[in-house]
Amino acid sequence: MAQKLLYLAAILRLIVREWGRIGCLGFGGPPAHIAMLRRLCLQRGWLTEEEFEHAVATCNLLPGPASTQLAIYCAWRVAGPAGALVGGVAFIAPGLLAVLALASVFLAPHPPRWVLGAGAGAGATVAAVAVHAGLGLAPSSLARALGAVRRMRWALYAGFGALAAALLGAWLVLVLLGCGLLELALRRGLLQALGATSAIDPRATLRNVASLLHWPRPSLRLAAIGVGTGGLGALAWTSLKVGALSYGGGFVIVPLMRADAVHVYHWMTASQFLDAVALGQVTPGPVTHTVAVVGYAAHGLGGGLLAALVAFTPSFAFVLLGARHFDGLRGDPRARAFLDGAGPAAIGAIVGSAVPLALSLTEGWQVAVLGGAAVALLGLRRSVPLTILAAALAGSVVVLAGAPVPH
Repeated sequence: MAQKLLYLAAILRLIVREWGRIGCLGFGGPPAHIAMLRRLCLQRGWLTEEEFEHAVATCNLLPGPASTQLAIYCAWRVAGPAGALVGGVAFIAPGLLAVLALASVFLAPHPPRWVLGAGAGAGATVAAVAVHAGLGLAPSSLARALGAVRRMRWALYAGFGALAAALLGAWLVLVLLGCGLLELALRRGLLQALGATSAIDPRATLRNVASLLHWPRPSLRLAAIGVGTGGLGALAWTSLKVGALSYGGGFVIVPLMRADAVHVYHWMTASQFLDAVALGQVTPGPVTHTVAVVGYAAHGLGGGLLAALVAFTPSFAFVLLGARHFDGLRGDPRARAFLDGAGPAAIGAIVGSAVPLALSLTEGWQVAVLGGAAVALLGLRRSVPLTILAAALAGSVVVLAGAPVPH
């Protein structure tokens, strides 16, 4: 027994070191995280090439930050539930500490002008980053849509997501869920035509999704816990949507959070929200760290920690409760059908979020920075962190030279 405990302690120390290293050096978002995890797990013989690819595919079926769930799952494969908890925290903590430290500077009551300029310059790139992220996800998602009919539906779901991100704000999550349910209904309806025993009426599903978009907002809020007034309940709900109801990659959290943070609860200005997204991009680890900046703006350091805790808890729960069933989930046609509807809608939402993000820019020099970022990301294929840092430097220089600071 003692030897087993000593062995477990040694393995957990190894996980803390290796997963913490990835958390510190994982700049560049999910592609960088996946590459680093793959190299680590294959070199040490913890997973085979096939097992790792299956893990990536399964995590992409789950809502929430896929690379975070992959990190937790790989640690679970090494040392069970204890490994999953320790590895997940080691992966998340470095970027979380970094983004909270930066939030304390950028969201201070009276930051220096060069800091305000850096934030305004970095924030100006976010619309281009959103388009870059969406276009990067589209090819692999579209490749899974086999046949002309499914490709047409893919385009419709993407269009619904883009319109929802541009027009509906906080209600975007219902469109994502509705597209997933609609695709599931259409697939099951097709199976019924082939002789299956049950199906869902797609027309009824459309009516139900439409009715969801007209739910009265006040009746869904509980003022007693602060959901209606912007208290901790509201922050927890916003964070839960980020962690449990987002599909299609980390950047889909941007349209999910923006309406709540800026327009519903007024935790931050539109310019500050752009800063928050930029901070989530330039720090290592998952993009979901952006939610901690929103939490910091809402309720200080405690709010930032609460937002991160709520946003990342579903990822731990999915792995700890369901890791043994990942093989079955990957082959489940219902899960794949739902993702084939929700996924394109999420990609469309990421691209569509660029519209309100670009409209949030208030100064002409920010529009010029956005144009430069679009050229760098979409034309020259430069990395996102370097582009944002260059824009931050440009913003500082422009503001120190006398240009106005956006408010």
